[in-house]
Amino acid sequence: MAAGGRTHRVRDFNHFITCYLCGGYLIKPTTVTECLHTFCKSCIVQHFEESNDCPKCGIQVHETNPLEMLRLDNTLEEIIFKLVPGLREQEEDRELEFWRKNQRSEKLPVDALGAGLPDSISAGAGDDDYHRSDPQIAICLDCLRNTGQASETSVTVLDALILARPCHDLMKKFIRCSSRVTVGTIKKFLSLKLKLPSSYELDVLCNGEIMGRDHTLEFIYMTRWRLQADNTYPMVLEYRPRIDFG
Repeated sequence: MAAGGRTHRVRDFNHFITCYLCGGYLIKPTTVTECLHTFCKSCIVQHFEESNDCPKCGIQVHETNPLEMLRLDNTLEEIIFKLVPGLREQEEDRELEFWRKNQRSEKLPVDALGAGLPDSISAGAGDDDYHRSDPQIAICLDCLRNTGQASETSVTVLDALILARPCHDLMKKFIRCSSRVTVGTIKKFLSLKLKLPSSYELDVLCNGEIMGRDHTLEFIYMTRWRLQADNTYPMVLEYRPRIDFG
């Protein structure tokens, strides 16, 4: 009776845990942020190679790069694995078999294959992932020039000297990182790359608005950047010496 009841519950949820594209259970469920429809990761990525529209509702996800509007749903993945016995093990076996067939080095022994597997299934890789499995976002970090306006008069002599140095611009403005990176981390990155004194502080701005230290890049993109119709991709964040308006 218990087993039959569980099977009945799974059937009731099938509409929510199956992929619209392939008809199977959602594997690495991935949601389109524009319309919140969810598909298998491999299915929706393959679909977006041919179209920029959601396959279910037809909404245009992005004019040029719809892959940037995808987010993995790890919570839904765990729910599906609990509802469908054996699905997790079956998918892990399939992934292992795939990597065995496609290992780059033919001399690599099967027992050592873990070294060539994705971090998500390699033994002990959880702590060494460095957020590579997070949704990624591309950004441009640009130095905000002093416009000479009255509001800029509080910039100190140290600020002026640092901005005058040749290294105030990053050699590589464009970076790709986890969408969960915070503004605080971006500030640390800039300080390291620009070799700023430890006491020196920066403001990070989006569309002219100073961003809070705990704001994530995803939050900024969703609430600040994409709301401007003339904004293009990637998202541009500007930095400047912190200004004391007091």
